[in-house]
Amino acid sequence: MTDSPDSPDQRDDDFDRGLVNRRQVLGEDWVRRSTAGATAFNADFQEFITRYAWHEIWGRTGLDKPTRRLLVLGMTMGLARWEEFELHCRAAVRASKTGGGVSLTMIQETLLQGAIYCGVPAANTAFKITSEILKAEGLGPLPAPLTRALRPRAQHTFSQPQLHLLLQGEGSGVPIVFAHALGLDAHLWDGLAAALGGQHPTLRYDQRGHGESARPAGPYSLDELVDDAARLIREWGRGPVCFVGLSLGGMVGQGLALKHPELLRGLVLAHTTAQYPEAARAAWAQRIAAVEAGGMAAVAGMVTERYLHADFRAAEPEAAAFLHGRLLAQDPAAYIAACQAVRRVDYLGALSGVRCPTLVIAGALDQGATPAMAEAIAQRIPGARLEVLAGASHLSPLEQPEALLGLLGSFAAGL
Repeated sequence: MTDSPDSPDQRDDDFDRGLVNRRQVLGEDWVRRSTAGATAFNADFQEFITRYAWHEIWGRTGLDKPTRRLLVLGMTMGLARWEEFELHCRAAVRASKTGGGVSLTMIQETLLQGAIYCGVPAANTAFKITSEILKAEGLGPLPAPLTRALRPRAQHTFSQPQLHLLLQGEGSGVPIVFAHALGLDAHLWDGLAAALGGQHPTLRYDQRGHGESARPAGPYSLDELVDDAARLIREWGRGPVCFVGLSLGGMVGQGLALKHPELLRGLVLAHTTAQYPEAARAAWAQRIAAVEAGGMAAVAGMVTERYLHADFRAAEPEAAAFLHGRLLAQDPAAYIAACQAVRRVDYLGALSGVRCPTLVIAGALDQGATPAMAEAIAQRIPGARLEVLAGASHLSPLEQPEALLGLLGSFAAGL
């Protein structure tokens, strides 16, 4: 006889599924304590909330888990359910340390939004609780957060097309500019910019066609993207800088070093290439055709798998879901325009002309910008140093943030 939805076997399956979600959101230790403490008196209640709340609600696909985390923070804040707010806020903060889909910036924005709709007293309590959690988790908050030095400041370039940028830090170290990967935006660098902002002025920006920057008609060329970076640095007035480029951003960094060497004191080329073989160029043509036919949904899953390796996606499903959502939000026409620039990258033969100190970073698991491609770059740039991150594919700011921070910090300190 087929089990009905209410049969014990079916309930056990739903309980197990709910337990998986519960562990992902609240953490293994907390769930173990809750379930281990079940007695004959409250075991049915634990089974009920695990099935209903954590499987039937948290397991629904209409919202991703990062969004559900933020909704819970806003709702518990509005209802002044501070014990539950603290529980979920601590879990969200811990997830942010491992790239778990919810950043500290997103938590902060949720509390700020709550100040309008839940009231200032509720927001004040929520910020106090969150600040204590941050201290306990070794995440600050940073001293004197209202000073210009440590507050992220959003601006746009005066020149056209306008580029959206975030400025943070006023330290005495070399200024650092961050350029992101194809289909993403400046927020890829939030954690690193905050960590380095105490020693270095930092600027992270959305490349044309991405994030909150202008989206002129394509196709784009690498020369245009390189010139965008050059005028950005000149408007900032802090050059020469250490330019940190990842993937597409690394291609821009190569062009910047060759075309505008006076603007650079150092160069970091992460998870990038200087030239694609013919087969890879054909693959880019196929990707462009897929987006033309089906929008970003046609490639977002494939790109997520190439950006994050399988073990990371399995261990951090919320981070993978968040990245997938960011890719889906990318404007398809602008993505195609930027793909046209990427597929034509051809700097390899000119890299011997790069004269600034250069650090090349590769992910050992990267299938798109392979360690061999990184080695080809490092061999051609005089004095370049190559570092391969064992536990990374294409997005080390998410997969290996601490290792990447160590490499960037020591490299920038030596410039």
